[in-house]
Amino acid sequence: MDLSTVETIVPGHRSAIEGWQPGDAWLAGGTWLFSEPQPELRRLVDLTAFGWTAITAGRDGLEVAATCTLAELVRWRAPGRWPATALIPQCCQALLGSFKVWNAATVGGNLCLALPAGPMISLATALDGVCTVWGRRGETSSVSALEFVTGPGEKALSPGAVLRSVFLPDAALRCVTAFRQFSLSPVGRSAVLVIGRRSRQSGETVITLTASLPRPAQLRFDRPPTAEELSDALDEGQLQYYDDVHGDPVWREHLTRMYSEEVRRELEGEERT
Repeated sequence: MDLSTVETIVPGHRSAIEGWQPGDAWLAGGTWLFSEPQPELRRLVDLTAFGWTAITAGRDGLEVAATCTLAELVRWRAPGRWPATALIPQCCQALLGSFKVWNAATVGGNLCLALPAGPMISLATALDGVCTVWGRRGETSSVSALEFVTGPGEKALSPGAVLRSVFLPDAALRCVTAFRQFSLSPVGRSAVLVIGRRSRQSGETVITLTASLPRPAQLRFDRPPTAEELSDALDEGQLQYYDDVHGDPVWREHLTRMYSEEVRRELEGEERT
């Protein structure tokens, strides 16, 4: 869709952050930005001009630039020491976009759109991701991916601030994982997405819930939980289930509980092997 009110497009640079004004918008892949009218926009700031390296793997973990596309992320070959990277194609496929979307949509864009069903939100939160944010006064700050999305369409970004990257720590990447996702239709938006991970060293088990809730939630256990412990944790969480055209809250809660138990059993089976 043409954005007829946009007067100029400028390359991204730190001064653009400092000079941020109403009517500005960051442009990365543009798959959402150009999908509907944006009458309030006057200027686009092109994030790709920063030239950030899409993926940087180190001994302490994996840094994914906000401008990394889903296609780049899926094509990247992970080292064998990081079994949790099996979640990358699973989460990318949950976007249910065409190859054109995959080649344009970015990790950062999906996070900043902050939709409950955002699969990059699921990936980042399930692996204890840490978001690096550039502020308007030149400051750099960090916020956990779990706290980055604060509600539907809401995130921990002040006007003009930009998400620079997401860091996934080595300890989480070394975990074994289990994945469950469901949509109302074969190519529909995720209504429920549950990811579990277990540390092979400590036994710590983390179950991350997205899509069925307005914002991500996690259940953390020092060791693999029993079915009763998991059920109790879901009760104690007093979770508020999301209500929109993609699923009724009661139905979402039922599937969330069912898939959480399936994930628990799968991780329990991994422990025994």
